[in-house]
Amino acid sequence: MIKYSTTLQIFICAILITFSSAAQEHPSLILTKEGVKKIRAELGSVPLFDTSLQQLKEEVDAEIALGIDTPIPKDYSGGYTHVRHKRNMIIMQQAGVLYQILDDEKYAKYVKDMLLQYEEMYKTLPLHPKTRSYARGKLFWQCLNDSNWLVYVSQAYDCVYNYLSEAERKKLEKNLFRPFADHISVDSPQFYQRVHNHSTWGNAAVGMIGLVMNDKELIDRALYGIPGLKMDKTAKDDDGGFINKEGKAGFLANIEEPFSPDGYYNEGPYYQRYAMYPFLIFAEGLHNVKPELKIFEYKDGVLLKSINALLNLSDADGDFFPLNDGQKGMSYYNDALVTAVDISYYFGNQDPGLLSIAEKQNKVLLDDSGLAVALGVKNGKAKPFDKKSINLSDGPEGKQGGVGILRSDDLELVFKYAAQGSSHGHYDKLSYSYYENGDEVLQDYGLARFVNIEQKGGGNYLKENKTWAKQTIAHNTLVQNEKSHYQGKYDIGSKHNPDLYLFDDSNAEIQIVSAIETNAYPGTEMHRTMAIIKEDGFEKPLLLDILKVKSDSVNQYDLPFYFMGQILTTNFEYEVPKTLEPIGKDNGYQHLWSEGIGSSTNENTKLSWLEKGRFYTLTSVTSKEDELRFVRIGANDPEFNLRREAGFIIRRKDAQNTTYVSVIESHGSYSPVSESAVNSNSNIKEVNVVLDSFDYTAIAITTVKDTTKLFIIANSNATKEATHKVKINDKNYEWSGSYYFK
Repeated sequence: MIKYSTTLQIFICAILITFSSAAQEHPSLILTKEGVKKIRAELGSVPLFDTSLQQLKEEVDAEIALGIDTPIPKDYSGGYTHVRHKRNMIIMQQAGVLYQILDDEKYAKYVKDMLLQYEEMYKTLPLHPKTRSYARGKLFWQCLNDSNWLVYVSQAYDCVYNYLSEAERKKLEKNLFRPFADHISVDSPQFYQRVHNHSTWGNAAVGMIGLVMNDKELIDRALYGIPGLKMDKTAKDDDGGFINKEGKAGFLANIEEPFSPDGYYNEGPYYQRYAMYPFLIFAEGLHNVKPELKIFEYKDGVLLKSINALLNLSDADGDFFPLNDGQKGMSYYNDALVTAVDISYYFGNQDPGLLSIAEKQNKVLLDDSGLAVALGVKNGKAKPFDKKSINLSDGPEGKQGGVGILRSDDLELVFKYAAQGSSHGHYDKLSYSYYENGDEVLQDYGLARFVNIEQKGGGNYLKENKTWAKQTIAHNTLVQNEKSHYQGKYDIGSKHNPDLYLFDDSNAEIQIVSAIETNAYPGTEMHRTMAIIKEDGFEKPLLLDILKVKSDSVNQYDLPFYFMGQILTTNFEYEVPKTLEPIGKDNGYQHLWSEGIGSSTNENTKLSWLEKGRFYTLTSVTSKEDELRFVRIGANDPEFNLRREAGFIIRRKDAQNTTYVSVIESHGSYSPVSESAVNSNSNIKEVNVVLDSFDYTAIAITTVKDTTKLFIIANSNATKEATHKVKINDKNYEWSGSYYFK
């Protein structure tokens, strides 16, 4: 019996040693031993990969020549110490990759030396001296940036793991990596234990270093959150949003909750872009080290679906639509999208459209996925990424509204009927923005922040983000009684969302999106229908906007249009004040200068403007009681934090039930070189509401040549099977489906 037990113990020990050895193979996180062999075999024969490698080598060599600097942290975003530590994390990750691919020890030594400097500093490093964050880091002013650092440095550590001695590894893991992971998780549960892009970075950081260290406790903490921990339901983050999500936390919860089945991320494309890197790079690590999790199949493969959704949430230039808190100009040229495109191609269905984006990015990851993309490009497999009209649902089950995008002849309508969008959400239900060839025609303001520019609020959100950018009047949607939707309160807004009424892109000649909002203002229902219509006689498709309002009380309604460009002409008179004053006192109105006030003497109000060599005309159905107001952003903004951009507001006082109808035309062109204006006038003679009832709204659009087209929307039954019969001006109209147009 003793002999048997001894033999069994020896056998078990042998198995454990073998398992431990296999589990500790490095690199295995993003780069793998087998992958490195394949990469080395292809070097010099795959142009896009070789170019990316050479660019990276030049960048890292330049940093190595400068020497290592790990300063004591003291700055906010944009300050020297912040930027230096951020730069260090990226260069360490890149140097680790170069060591593996080029087998040059100078890169491993650089990573080793820097890690040991961080180990020496971190042992006695207190919390960051800046106290602004709800969760302070140590290297950075917030745990979020500390998590960024560990996500990148985990990859570097994996690449140089075997270069380091066992004693060096133990020192780093005991004094740097494990304490670092503990600080951003168990020491900072208000940051880590929730569903938010911040905690996604935290989960990925803890999980990736756990994978490299083969630390099951850290891996489980990353996947499932901190066991047994209950959050304070009253806790709030930096943006004022409640952070408790009924106990759900960890990486898997952060996949389940924010993503809809279509891959839409509830915070919007700007933050989806930011979160995609930790989502995908950790997923790639899990795929390589723990393939049994089948992470890319989790929630019906939503991580890969989300990449397609995100790419479709960009304009013709690749810039992401600035829904919610979003900085304009962020695009799929960002490094996070290089990661997304490469991983999507390699782990997905190898969509050749992704290769065309990779060609534009002119960069690939230096791993298996990047090599696959580069080979695909080399072999001529690239095809254009075809952006079509698309409806993306919101909410974990796709039942919390969404975003509808209509595309036709270089025109793009972005119609937002989504949920609140977590703490980064704006109060702008049924709002829209409009683009032509990637240029804004009617804009969404985006965020009020100068990201990583220290001189502007330390690079963080400015107070005007709450007082202006998040408020309803900052968007192209209805404002009732100068109050924001849901009273501008997160806890109310997070409980409600609009409902999709109709999305139909089956007919290229007329595409429609329609949604209903009943909770933005108690007792008021807003039903907005927007259609892009291609019609003979018009140079470009028309945008038809029907906003039907029903209320149980009399109200004042404002409908703004934030047009981009220089006013050319109007068909109404207005007075320009000699002294500028804000048009209101709060809810964003305090930031709008009143630049002109007029009224309509016609049944239609026309406003034409010129922007980037194109003419646009807004034709709106109005009455003589309507106030027409020109406004400009920038009042009560002594530090010039807001852009000085123009808007036009149609104000309707003492109204209960009402319908706003507008048509926007893109027409003609102007060349400053030839000084030639072509087709600069509107082709619309008039727009009339010829029927407006509970069940139907009918709009007649008459051209300057006196041809008339009739659009009828069924307001109460949008099913394809429904049959309708309507009499207008003694003429019967019959059709099946949600709308009629002829």
